[in-house]
Amino acid sequence: MKIEGAVVFVTGANRGLGLEFARQALQSGARKVYAGARDIASVTLPGVVPVTLDVTDPAAVAAAAEAAQDVTLLINNAGIARLGSLTDDDALDALRAHFETNVFGMLAMSRAFAGNLAGNGGGAILNVLSVASWVNRPILSGYGVSKSAAWGLTNGLRHSLRDQHTQVVGLHAGFIDTDLTRSLDVPKATPSDVVRQAYEAIEAGAEEVSTDDFTREVKAGLSTGVYLNEPAPR
Repeated sequence: MKIEGAVVFVTGANRGLGLEFARQALQSGARKVYAGARDIASVTLPGVVPVTLDVTDPAAVAAAAEAAQDVTLLINNAGIARLGSLTDDDALDALRAHFETNVFGMLAMSRAFAGNLAGNGGGAILNVLSVASWVNRPILSGYGVSKSAAWGLTNGLRHSLRDQHTQVVGLHAGFIDTDLTRSLDVPKATPSDVVRQAYEAIEAGAEEVSTDDFTREVKAGLSTGVYLNEPAPR
């Protein structure tokens, strides 16, 4: 599908990667861009339609789908990332929080909008995943577990929605220069480059895209057990 003329709904669109998804959609000629955020006052990008949305709130998700029945592209960008290991004292609570947003929130949005997409010809869903879907590091262990689950969710949705001609795309990336990674002293990609590659993948009909060399190398090494080690991003 083409971004030009599309009706795009971006979750977590008030800042970081979500803001860049909304900005580039407008720049590419999208007919309408819905910007979902918990606080719509934080949505300041001119030209978007702000929508109050907490992806962990079933009522808010249902209301968003009702308000945006013309959507042809859903960007499941909203996510959280808390530092910590699976052996930390609060690991269970942290993991539950990650799953509520990164997995169950993604599934709730996809289910709520699937009918809208079907009614508009099929459209597409893009799920923001991570290289952490494949390798898990102690600094972000709970996040990594949730992203592994989100990868499985994406693969399942792809097959479940294939008959209605909905393209489901998994976006894998390393660290991106946003508020989410501000405290991490690691190499980071720019949001603009990641979003550019994501939209190019959608337009090319792809079902998965890795946006940097490190992520592509990790994916290529899955069959050799790269996930058994703790590779350093570069």
